[in-house]
Amino acid sequence: MARSVEDAALLYQVMQGPDALDQRTRGITPIDPLPMLRRGIRGLRLARMPEAERGGVDEEVLAAYDAALESLARHGAEIVTPDLPCRFADYTTLTARIIGAEGYALIGDLIEDMSLPIDEAVRPRIAAGRGISARDYLAALRDREKAKRHFAAAIADVDALLTPTTQTAAIPLDAVDQTTTPAHFTRFVNFLDLCALALPNGFTSTGLPISLQIVCRGYDEATALRIGWAYQHGTDWHERRPPDLV
Repeated sequence: MARSVEDAALLYQVMQGPDALDQRTRGITPIDPLPMLRRGIRGLRLARMPEAERGGVDEEVLAAYDAALESLARHGAEIVTPDLPCRFADYTTLTARIIGAEGYALIGDLIEDMSLPIDEAVRPRIAAGRGISARDYLAALRDREKAKRHFAAAIADVDALLTPTTQTAAIPLDAVDQTTTPAHFTRFVNFLDLCALALPNGFTSTGLPISLQIVCRGYDEATALRIGWAYQHGTDWHERRPPDLV
């Protein structure tokens, strides 16, 4: 999407604002993120992910994540550990119920037509929504609203939650497990109507890029960009390029 946080801020400036086709955006006042981009992060409270969430994350990804937290602390941020109401995996499970129902409602007729050339890894994902009843779907929406309230209360006194963007760096295509999702750290952001910025924070020993995710409250992209700029200003990861890999 962008080569720097400044570029991301410019893109956001163009794309933000109410959408006549999305009632959730009505009444949202556009905010120019550029004036506060270089304000610094001294005094901001940034939350690290709970210790339990470190399980299953590659060591090199964790090392880059910890180094990013240290860098932000050196720039004046206070790093705290919140008591989150759920594991990130729990949000992924809740999301699946909504995605399944809505996905099947939208394109179920396509995956039911076996003559169409649909990827066989995609077809069962959409078909999973076939058995979700209206009652179960509406219950999932209610659970989502409840989860949003609980999460908002848990992070009420912090400015952002920081996580790795993915649990691993990129893996070979033939090693991809199509029955799982790599969105462990990102799916809850969409589910809870939050916003996030992902930016480079290192490389593995084999030269694969690693990324830091900065999660803020919904429509608080300006704060995410502000934190991202502070981190980028103190590092040069965004200027580096992975080596040519064979």
